[in-house]
Amino acid sequence: MKNLYITGTAGSAKTIMALGLALKFKEEGMRVSYFKPVGITTSTSVTEDDDGILMKEVLGMKQPLDTIVPFITSPFYLTKFRQFGNPEDRIVSAFEDVSKDADLVLIDGAIFPHAMASKNLDVISLSKQFNASILYMVKSENDFNLDQAIFFNRHFKCQGIDLIGNVFYNVPRQVLGKVEGIYKKILKHNGFQVLGVVPQQTELTVPTAEEFYQKLGGEILTGEGKLNKPIEDVIVGAMSVESALSYLHRSSNTAVVIGGDRADLALAALEINVNLLILTGGLYPNIKVLARAEEKGIPVILVHYDTFTTVERMTTVSNRIKPENKSAIKAALESINEYVDWKYIIEKLDQKQVVKNENTDSQR
Repeated sequence: MKNLYITGTAGSAKTIMALGLALKFKEEGMRVSYFKPVGITTSTSVTEDDDGILMKEVLGMKQPLDTIVPFITSPFYLTKFRQFGNPEDRIVSAFEDVSKDADLVLIDGAIFPHAMASKNLDVISLSKQFNASILYMVKSENDFNLDQAIFFNRHFKCQGIDLIGNVFYNVPRQVLGKVEGIYKKILKHNGFQVLGVVPQQTELTVPTAEEFYQKLGGEILTGEGKLNKPIEDVIVGAMSVESALSYLHRSSNTAVVIGGDRADLALAALEINVNLLILTGGLYPNIKVLARAEEKGIPVILVHYDTFTTVERMTTVSNRIKPENKSAIKAALESINEYVDWKYIIEKLDQKQVVKNENTDSQR
């Protein structure tokens, strides 16, 4: 059995990569299973992992969700860690269950490679536990993302972990040339493989208004049936109408965050390319705002947080593909076929399996 650990920082498209590879490897006749040892939540009301739900459905896995994702934690887990019992034993037992009868297990990393390091449940510790090779997903927001990738690649190598390579995913069109011409060369110069550069695809990587609502909660005042609108940009309306409009004219598929008492700015924003209006402070808006939003089919969400807290919560929102979103699932597979060297991944996993078998035979 072969194990591939897909890791990276938040928003690097780890699960989309796992989805695409799972579908591709199944096409190649492999029995593929999925495992996410550590799920992360920032909400006390969320106990199920969306990625686990998606992969369980797509792969037709028989195991219960709490076996596919055996441990859910939060950014402040140490406060109540004793309540978790022994998560390492639970994770190892669950892995044995999902790996039965599988040719390959795709292991989905937590929100960061270092998450849960204080309890030896980070990516490096668990990849050693599962004898898994690593595929690192690289973001391309700025040059520090490349530095981060090199840093983690070097650390994996120092720890003796089999690093298969790196994939850039969700690369904006305007920086594709830089990723291809500079970032790839720097990684290769440092001795690390680049196995794909996947351009940004709205359907796969851009969150919807619904995902912002799920994160923020609050009250949907208009547009409950329009929450499937994509949100590519967020603008905070703590400015004059004229300044805000200059930003809005340069943006598309935008969410605007403003106080509920800013009727002037809300009405102006509704006339531009806005897909979501988020009103903060629990301040119910002028009826003219709701009437115009209803007329234009734009969702309006009222939240009781202040603007700063609202924006802070919104930074953790990412696109979640749902099992019923067949077009996005198809797009995940197509991105693997077109942009990722999946044959090399299989080749390296096969080579590792041969070495493992030879070592096992020599020890007998």
